[in-house]
Amino acid sequence: MDNTTLERDYRRLTTPRAAAVAGILFALLFAASLILLRSSIPEGLNADTEWMATGYQRITLALGLMPFAGICYLWFIGVVRDKLGDYEDRFFSSVFFGSSLLFLGMVFVAMAIMGGLVAGYRLNPGITMDSQVIYFSRAMMVQLSNVYALRMAGVTMISLGTIWFRTGLAPRWLVWITYALALILLVVVNFSLCVTLIYPAWVLLISLFILWLRYKHPDVRNLASE
Repeated sequence: MDNTTLERDYRRLTTPRAAAVAGILFALLFAASLILLRSSIPEGLNADTEWMATGYQRITLALGLMPFAGICYLWFIGVVRDKLGDYEDRFFSSVFFGSSLLFLGMVFVAMAIMGGLVAGYRLNPGITMDSQVIYFSRAMMVQLSNVYALRMAGVTMISLGTIWFRTGLAPRWLVWITYALALILLVVVNFSLCVTLIYPAWVLLISLFILWLRYKHPDVRNLASE
């Protein structure tokens, strides 16, 4: 088989243009899921199960949105790595990729715990659930999502911001915003919804900027504006 046949049969795979929208979809789906859960689950840890009955539909919708948010998040990671191109550093890229997957994995585990708790109640609403089971399940969900997952999100932001800073692939204002928001996620120990929404807001910002750059400068591969 000659080179002409090889060139005809094999073509270089490129990132779909629509992939830049994935980060926007993740931010919207993830934020919507969090808001639905926070509006359905009481703030304090208690053994009351009434919220499972009153907020069942919203919780079910939130749990249904989260897997699709995760799929969009994986596409977002791919878009960011594609923008780095040949400038991708192995060390910082490994930290970025690993912390991103840890963030997503912990969020999925937290959602699975909530789904199991609600499903167990719905199978037999009349049964009195052990208060310790409720305490443990909710505490584990909070720790996974608001402590460990958010800190992994902060590591993701710092590693990517450092790549941008050292390579000049992104404008400095975007780097400093990334560092500032990441510092909040790493240092602030707060279970408020506003802190939790920092990460999807940052993903939305990055995705909108990539999308704007792609349409304004279609030949530019990195994030640095001309």
